[in-house]
Amino acid sequence: MDFAGKSLMITGGTGSFGNAVLRRFLDTDIAEIRIFSRDEKKQDDMRQFYRNNKIKYFIGDVRVSNSINNAIRGVDYVFHAAALKQVPSCEFFPMEAVKTNVLGCENVLNSAIRHNINRVIVLSTDKAVYPINAMGMSKALSEKVMVAKSRDLNGTGITFCGTRYGNVMASRGSVIPLFINQIRNRQPITITDPAMTRFMMTLEEAVELVLYAFDNGSNGDIYVQKSPATTIETLAYALKEIYQSEVDVKIIGTRHGEKLFETLVNREEMVKAIDEGDYFRIPADTRDLNYNKFFTEGEENVSSALEYTSHNTTQLNLEETKKLLLKLSLIREDVMGEKKGLTYEP
Repeated sequence: MDFAGKSLMITGGTGSFGNAVLRRFLDTDIAEIRIFSRDEKKQDDMRQFYRNNKIKYFIGDVRVSNSINNAIRGVDYVFHAAALKQVPSCEFFPMEAVKTNVLGCENVLNSAIRHNINRVIVLSTDKAVYPINAMGMSKALSEKVMVAKSRDLNGTGITFCGTRYGNVMASRGSVIPLFINQIRNRQPITITDPAMTRFMMTLEEAVELVLYAFDNGSNGDIYVQKSPATTIETLAYALKEIYQSEVDVKIIGTRHGEKLFETLVNREEMVKAIDEGDYFRIPADTRDLNYNKFFTEGEENVSSALEYTSHNTTQLNLEETKKLLLKLSLIREDVMGEKKGLTYEP
């Protein structure tokens, strides 16, 4: 991983991931980090907080290709994190999800090709696997767009690859800040289905996954971190114990577009997935449409493969969930009296 003297653009850079990348790189010899987003207020908040000349801010929208072209010129690398990711909102406004998550991704990749960007990492989600909601469907298509465009990049010096995440704890959209606020306000913790499971990873692990893909990825690869999971009920009771709270836990039912469990690698992908220790690498299918050229007898039986889900991964018990939650600075500051760290909260 060599970012010395290089420039990096982060789309959706005012979000949780963008700020985690900033914390990771600001004290290195990277030359410039470009924050590309459509929210001028959040950009100004970041500018006032970081006050760092390495950071450049660009107002724009991935839906508008010209705004990307203006920001990307001269960049070496792109981390594409801009997305609509609220599941219920995307259910009510599916075409908005398509415009940002699919067409926006295509705009970023087209601009990267036009400006000969060295490497682009496209961030995706477990909801893109066996998707049942508009958010997951749109992110699944964004993965397909990335893989399709990567087919024509051999010999260009450009690499497109992707990463998939489970639940990034305490990121924007995570249920953990909601539960904490309910506890602070002495309100019942509202859970959808006690048996619902979700993968759990920290923001720092999310950044490390992108950097691993950056270092190791070939065109069309998708990387997945092996992550533990916990039930929503266990998560709620772990937070209750950490905060020594007596609030009730109230079941409110599954929201629009929610699944009982999430999948990071499907059966078809597991047949060809490469186990790289802490990660799975899912290589792109590089065949063309002349399938008879590639057929051989005795191919592996996809139906016998086992997908990688939040139900069959390592399951965290109550104490293990508490230990993982205590990695979060916002919880340590609340319950352990730690001095509030100098971090910008998006």
